[in-house]
Amino acid sequence: MADKKNVYGFGFIPEESQHHFLVIIPRSTNGKVVIYERFKWQDGVEEQTIDPREDKPKVALSKHKWRLIEDTLKNEFNARLRKEKLPAGKWTVGQVPVHRLFGKEMVLLAWAIEDCDPSVIPTAIKNWLGLSPEERWWLFTMTNAATGGLNDKRGWRKAIRYALTENPVEETNKQLDIFDLLIQRKIDD
Repeated sequence: MADKKNVYGFGFIPEESQHHFLVIIPRSTNGKVVIYERFKWQDGVEEQTIDPREDKPKVALSKHKWRLIEDTLKNEFNARLRKEKLPAGKWTVGQVPVHRLFGKEMVLLAWAIEDCDPSVIPTAIKNWLGLSPEERWWLFTMTNAATGGLNDKRGWRKAIRYALTENPVEETNKQLDIFDLLIQRKIDD
């Protein structure tokens, strides 16, 4: 019988790949939720140590904005985990590891809302949900290559915000409309 693999947070299995995202949720209501991209997992420790030379902070959100997207992320990821017969994840205060592909999708949505008015977050969520996981991965990859750091809030990062928060598209041609808007915003920058 094969050994049972440990699954942490939202689908992260270190035995398969150590590349993951780590969401740090503070206890304080006015603290920032910070998401790191990481390539190493420290086995046998209760809390991961953040290495500033290797672990890359991607985005920091107010706890208020995080609360507005956390249920959507949880529902989206858990539905896909169930299909793979993996345990569901949940957001808890402290550190929550996230599978690398889910992490890319999560960071994309977080980038879209990091500097927006909270009133447009439902639009961002609707537009984010309208994209396939593969489209989200592609958008993350393009944005990350150009402006993936914590404070890189220009270019692709700005275009993502406009595309997801200021583009209340109809159900038909949703993806095409978002990509057209992204290209236009990128050209305008």
